[in-house]
Amino acid sequence: MRLQNQKVIALVDHDFEDLELWYPVHRLREEGAQVDLVGQAAKEKYIGKYGVPAESDYAFSEVNPEDYDAILVPGGWAPDKLRRFPEVIRFVQHMNAQQKPIGQICHAGWVLISANILEGKTVTSTPGIKDDMTNAGATWVDEPAISDGHLVSSRRPPDLPDYLRELINVMEAYQR
Repeated sequence: MRLQNQKVIALVDHDFEDLELWYPVHRLREEGAQVDLVGQAAKEKYIGKYGVPAESDYAFSEVNPEDYDAILVPGGWAPDKLRRFPEVIRFVQHMNAQQKPIGQICHAGWVLISANILEGKTVTSTPGIKDDMTNAGATWVDEPAISDGHLVSSRRPPDLPDYLRELINVMEAYQR
């Protein structure tokens, strides 16, 4: 198991893209990582865009990003909600400052934009937020998945296998 002893925050809110949350969560767990679902409230059931539920393990207020090795931001409409929480912005900024892996897919780029960490980065996302990403100072590329240092980004659900291969490689390289 390549990611044994790693702890990952998986952010969650209503209307997450079901596959963009659960596929990474399961793949990282298969590699030995502990993945904690973190939302506004602990033990709350959040419903994905297509009806798949996810129950949070912890509330934002209960989590210290220093205790984690990586963070996942799912797509869907949840990122537009997640970026409004100061704790979420703090988590992402902390991971960025510590050069810890940040995984983002589809609309998740909105959270990174709000955290103001994309200046000079090369990223991808759903083409629908390409302008948002470039206006935040990033270079946007139309690739299934790309990493720029500790930041791993992907476009949409069909790209999940490429995204997770890249994310797992980056996480393995950044192990403490």
